[in-house]
Amino acid sequence: MAAEAAGSDLVHVVALLAAGVVAVPIFKRLGLGSILGYLAAGLVIGPFGLGLFSDPEAILHVAELGVVMFLFIIGLEMEPSRLWGMRREIFGLGMLQVGVCALLLTCIGLATGFPVAVSFVAAAGFVLTSTAIVMQLLEERGDIATPKGQRMISILLLEDLAIVPLLALVAFLAPGGADMSWAERLIDVGIGLASIAGLVLAGRYLLNPLFRILAESRAREVMTAAALLVVLGSALAMELGGLSMAMGAFLAGVLLSESTFRHQLEADIEPFRGVLLGLFFLAVGMSLDLTVVWANWQTVAVYVVAYMVMKGLGIYLVARFLNSSHREALERAVVMAQGGEFAFVLYSSALAVGIIDGEANAMLTAIIIISMVLTPLAIVVLRRITPADEQTLEGVDIADGLTGSVLVIGFGRFGQIASQPLLLRGIDVSIIDNDVEMIQAAADFGFKVYYGDGTRLDILRAAGAGRARAVLICVDKAEVAVRIAEQMKAEFPLVPVLARAYDRGNAIALISAGVDYQMRETFESALLFGESTLRHLGAEEEEAAEVIADVRRRDAERLELQVAGGIKAGRGLMKGNMPVPTPLTQPKRPGQALNEEAAIVLGKPATAE
Repeated sequence: MAAEAAGSDLVHVVALLAAGVVAVPIFKRLGLGSILGYLAAGLVIGPFGLGLFSDPEAILHVAELGVVMFLFIIGLEMEPSRLWGMRREIFGLGMLQVGVCALLLTCIGLATGFPVAVSFVAAAGFVLTSTAIVMQLLEERGDIATPKGQRMISILLLEDLAIVPLLALVAFLAPGGADMSWAERLIDVGIGLASIAGLVLAGRYLLNPLFRILAESRAREVMTAAALLVVLGSALAMELGGLSMAMGAFLAGVLLSESTFRHQLEADIEPFRGVLLGLFFLAVGMSLDLTVVWANWQTVAVYVVAYMVMKGLGIYLVARFLNSSHREALERAVVMAQGGEFAFVLYSSALAVGIIDGEANAMLTAIIIISMVLTPLAIVVLRRITPADEQTLEGVDIADGLTGSVLVIGFGRFGQIASQPLLLRGIDVSIIDNDVEMIQAAADFGFKVYYGDGTRLDILRAAGAGRARAVLICVDKAEVAVRIAEQMKAEFPLVPVLARAYDRGNAIALISAGVDYQMRETFESALLFGESTLRHLGAEEEEAAEVIADVRRRDAERLELQVAGGIKAGRGLMKGNMPVPTPLTQPKRPGQALNEEAAIVLGKPATAE
């Protein structure tokens, strides 16, 4: 019997892993994102799909630890000073958005005939945006550190904090909840505050010494176990204090964000976080009760659309009221228009105290899940219907009729340094770039940069490329540099062209395009770095200079061979560090040729045995 139970558990584990491994790459290839892949996979293997699982709630309960660990890692990125700097966004923008959206969604419930308590609970659950979905989307798009990403994170943090008073309101709105004494309420609040204070004290005075002792033991598995202990212990402390587990994990991450062990903790937690977060979305997909959805599909569809549209409208209005651009406000409205995982907690609490019944709980849960499923699709639609960002040229001059002796194309970090010797010599330099923000920033430092795309022949003419004594190609992208070089040499063959090369392959392409001079952007700095290393290791100045000169000679010879024979030519000119195999023991006597064929190979006369 035990063997059968173990085998059954193993089937479930294999099914979960297989569903995620198969679905996620397919959905990412289709541009729909990993979250929708997990949700769809959960629906397929759940009770209303293949039926491999009959109790998704049990899996969801475990998988919520993925959200907990995710918020811990987010907390590690939020240093206290940085969090304090976001206080206005958290308690200003966050509270305004939550309040406006809660009011609008409650009005929907009241307009459709539901009591105040039910309307408010349903609205409050939907207002709590899915932290896991939004953070995953921001992470995949690399927007976490951007200003618009930070504003979304601020709102999510406020919503995580809001679960505490919302749960208290659910208890108050419950039948008989108003009879709860103020003393009991104050005790609950005191327990919550004591939990936070205890966690803060432990994080400040215990965690760093603990990890220091464990690091000295040099036991990697113990450090991993300690990292898990911190995350789960913090979550448990907050849960016991009546707060959310996610809030405890986030607070622990913030307390450790300035620790010397921060990166080690992140590396230890990351694998668990990724697996459990995927498991969470699988369980959410499995939890979708298709029986309830099918029986009430019209009601569910109406509320999904009404809630998402009204919440999106509230988010957009708040964003525009606080001076966000139309594009950012629209993007925030679409990304945050869904309900979140904390709604499941709120609805379960409302069910337990009698505000809603089992059918209402199932329908509300289905509405939340469907909104989570629709979010990645809505983002795909938004990307396709929204035009690409257009740069405003306000305050920027377009390149036209420039007469500089030298034309610099591209004014990034390389172009800025390369222009200094020319400017110090008093040479008239014209500079063009197609990055408006960079042009505006350069003006603050005393540089006049004109807007212009160096790949366009008409822009090159307007920038004075045909009259210049030299043209410097200093752009970042390798293919753009080659295109500009080809345009210059085809239209202005007598003008010297000097180009910045991204790497060796780009240098070969530029040489083939006919540039008069090219320099790999890291070559000189790497040689100086290597020469300084030799000196620090005890080499004399002349000896180090000779070695560097030899490297230059070998590199020039190799590049010449590569231009003629391809990137793999001249490999023998490079000194590698691959170990050369040698015999374990020296032979007692040298090898001898015993026949004419071996003698030819060894170059020695054959000897007779």
